[in-house]
Formats: sequence, C-alpha cells, structure tokens
Amino acid sequence: MSAVATVMVVDDDELTRQCLSSYFENEGFRVFCASNAEDAETLLSEESIELVLLDIRLPGKDGLTLTRELRVGSEIGIILVTGRDDDIDRLIGLECGADDYVTKPFNPREILARGKNLIRRVRRCQQPLAGAKPSANLRKFDRWTLNMDSRQLSDEQHNSAPLTEGEFQLLTTLMRHAGQTLSRDQLMDRMRNRQWAPSDRTIDVLIGRLRRKLQDNPADPRLILTVHGAGYLFTPQSTDCS
Repeated sequence: MSAVATVMVVDDDELTRQCLSSYFENEGFRVFCASNAEDAETLLSEESIELVLLDIRLPGKDGLTLTRELRVGSEIGIILVTGRDDDIDRLIGLECGADDYVTKPFNPREILARGKNLIRRVRRCQQPLAGAKPSANLRKFDRWTLNMDSRQLSDEQHNSAPLTEGEFQLLTTLMRHAGQTLSRDQLMDRMRNRQWAPSDRTIDVLIGRLRRKLQDNPADPRLILTVHGAGYLFTPQSTDCS
C-alpha cells in the first residue's frame, strides 16, 4: 500500500482497542481510537479515515446505527467486530451497508488482510472518474457494466452505485458461474476471506442487497433467481463475464 492508511477502532472494551490499534500501528497504519459512536463521529469530522473497525454493541448510539449513518454519505470501509452470538445483529449490519464482519475472539492477522483489501477498494472509489483509462477492466451483462477496478456498477444511463466488499465478491462469483445453480455453501466457499457456518444467512442478505442495486424485483426476479431447495441462479440475457 503506497501511502499510509488511516484506521479507526471503535470499541468500548479497552483491551480490544489496544490489541487492534497496536497491531495495525506495527504494520505502519495511522490509528485512532474511540470508545463510543459520538467520539467516533468527532474523529471522522476531523480526520480522513479510510477504514473503521466497529463494535456492534456500544454504549449510547450502537454500531448498527453508526454503520447506517456512515454508509449514507461515505464509501469508507466498515468491518463489524461482533460477539459470537450476534448473528441477527451481524445480518442487520450487512443490510445497513457494512463491508464485512469478524467475530470475537478474532485473529488480528485476518482483520489486517481484510482491512487492506477494503482500503484498496476505498481508494479506487475515490479516484476521479475523469482520470479513468479507456482500458478499464469492465464486465458487462444485460444493461449493466461492472468496473472491476473501482467496483462501481453502472447502468445504460451511466448512473452508478458502488458495491461493498461482500456485494462485489458475491456478484463476481455469480458472474463467473452464470447459468449454474449454486448453493449457499458453494457461494460462500467461492467468496474470498469469508467465514461460513451452516446457519449463516449472509448470502441471503447480500443477495437482497444486490437485487436492490440491480433493480431486480425480489418478488419476481429476472437476474438472480431463487431455486428453492438448491440455491441461486444468475441468468443474464447477455454477458461478457469471462
């Protein structure tokens, strides 16, 4: 990573803050810490933060509310740090726009790897469109174009929507296997850096978010079909997803 990246750890547990901040600082990151959402918002207004490591359960305003508010006006990377029993909150966090999640107890090296990937995406999204090269890495299907470098999804009228890390990984997985029914297990296995448990509904949440961005009516989807008892099927009319 060419320039020093800036990370903020938001957790009311001092030990967790110290663990994450020291690990990222040792890897050359600038790190800020906050014990609650209000302090985090102050830091965000004063510093250029690229990645937030955010505990769901905070005193006062919780991490889910902060995630929703951040995602409305920012493409900042958001990794939720959750308890092992926070399945419902984790799914709500993904619905609110979080990019990823890790569960306590966590492996700092795993969070570092995911954080680096997210920061690269944030920086690509921040690059001015005017500087885009004609040779941009594009994939097209139906009336949609996916820029693989900036992870921007655009329609024929050039209206664009950025994809979170999970949305991007899922969409590219579906594109690589267009016309093939994939189970939740198979989808999760093909997505990079993802943890999987049999009761996990992460795929269902991400499918719902992709359908909204693709304007694919969930009551009568045309692009991403639900094959009951089997999984999901990506059925674009035309594609260059190779």
